[in-house]
Amino acid sequence: MAAGIDPADADRLRATGMAIALHAREAPERLAILSPAGDLTYGELNARANQLARYLRRRGLGRRDAIALLCSNRPEFAVVYAAVLRSGLRLTPLNWHLQIDEASYVVENCEAKAFVVDARFAAVATSAAEACPGAAIRISIGGEIPGFEPLESVLASESPADLEDPVLGGTMLYTSGTTGRPKGVHRKETPAPTGVARLTAQATAYKPATDRSLCTGPLYHAAPLAFNLAGPLAAGLGVVLMEKFDAEDTLRTIERTRATHTHMVATMFHRLLALPDDVKRKYDISSLRAILHGAAPTPVHVKKAMMDWLGPILHEYYAATEGGGTFIFADEWLRKPGSVGRPAEPGTLEIRDDAGKAVPGGTVGTVWFRAPARGRFEYWKDTQKTQSSYDGDWFTMRDMGYQDQDGYVFLTGRTAELIISGGVNIYPAEIDAVLLMHDAVGDAAAIGVPNEEFGEEVKAVVQLADGYEPSDALARQLLQHCRAHLAHFKCPRTIDFDPALPRSDAGKVQRRAIRDRYWRALGRQI
Repeated sequence: MAAGIDPADADRLRATGMAIALHAREAPERLAILSPAGDLTYGELNARANQLARYLRRRGLGRRDAIALLCSNRPEFAVVYAAVLRSGLRLTPLNWHLQIDEASYVVENCEAKAFVVDARFAAVATSAAEACPGAAIRISIGGEIPGFEPLESVLASESPADLEDPVLGGTMLYTSGTTGRPKGVHRKETPAPTGVARLTAQATAYKPATDRSLCTGPLYHAAPLAFNLAGPLAAGLGVVLMEKFDAEDTLRTIERTRATHTHMVATMFHRLLALPDDVKRKYDISSLRAILHGAAPTPVHVKKAMMDWLGPILHEYYAATEGGGTFIFADEWLRKPGSVGRPAEPGTLEIRDDAGKAVPGGTVGTVWFRAPARGRFEYWKDTQKTQSSYDGDWFTMRDMGYQDQDGYVFLTGRTAELIISGGVNIYPAEIDAVLLMHDAVGDAAAIGVPNEEFGEEVKAVVQLADGYEPSDALARQLLQHCRAHLAHFKCPRTIDFDPALPRSDAGKVQRRAIRDRYWRALGRQI
């Protein structure tokens, strides 16, 4: 710790979301953000966070008020995040692939009083703002948007000095919901550090003065935000932002910036491994010491190939926005290939059957986690979904798997509803609802089918309305209809027609039966 910094003051800064302020005092010229859109030192990042926090307070925002942020991987994302964290506010980052109605829903649902938008997304932002009059404070980033005040103008009017009375803020991220609308994962209080966080810190072993964290994914996603921005900035690292993932550019960026840590998903591993050998040898990536990964299961042969190439530096977690988790270090995984690890804390995981009873080791069931004692989550404005996810002190993400005799967890699949494509959760009810808007669709069931690169891809199985006949032209028309109403990552890649979708005795389409039919036909585990 730099001379002249009172340890008690340092603890206060960390506890109130101002760890960046501590690093700004210790090493103001150290680079905090490196990106194609510009760089920021810790001194600059801290000053701008203070200025934005003061502006938002002056405009009347107080503890737990919400800010919606629609921003690409730019330095300003870190400025907004740091300002929220020290001013008691609640930040909701928006997926910038969302269509206008989807973005409008999230801005309105999270009760945003401020809407901060990258000018790159001006068209979506303008329409969303018109639909959400409660977001009266409107700030643009990286360019002008009609009706929005440029961030630089906002900052220029405020003092860059550290806040005298910082209050810890937080985030409310949105995850897909079975009703077809995304749900905010809300906590009334900040949870205590989790076992996954402790093991992650052990795996990364940061050296603040020299280490750099490479962000390969979008910061609106929980994992890049936590593992590539929030954690590294709190530790004093430099954060390298990529505008988008590209396999060769990732290697080039690691060599250029001497990045030491990153977070990836299985899809990225596929693309890196697909590079020609001469391209892989072209770049010096020896600085890389640790890769965290999760969000979707990684095929054993893919992870093994990555470690054959880079060494035993891939550490895996199994967790979600809601909480809970397991962790496995690289050397453990080599002994237990295919496992997502053991519970990060003893007594926090159970495998249960459909009746809710714990099953013996080796038996497949639904994975349940014990809720943290502090900071239990709730689905924002959805009591029913919250209650259905909990059983007393336990909750489930509705994944299925088993524990071996040593307590290591192996995931065998997911419940019929959830599709995970490239590490992103997609719930099919939203896709079904869009398809049912089309006159030709009598009923529909979107499912996930195997995809070598993405793990799963979206397929829609459609039962046509009377008077319509299956055809390639109609399939193309339905795909275009989906792309006009949904973010493209949610849209089906293919559409099949079925004259009579399987149904339960109550008449409900049996999505799991449809999914199983495809997975069996492809010879894959279901």
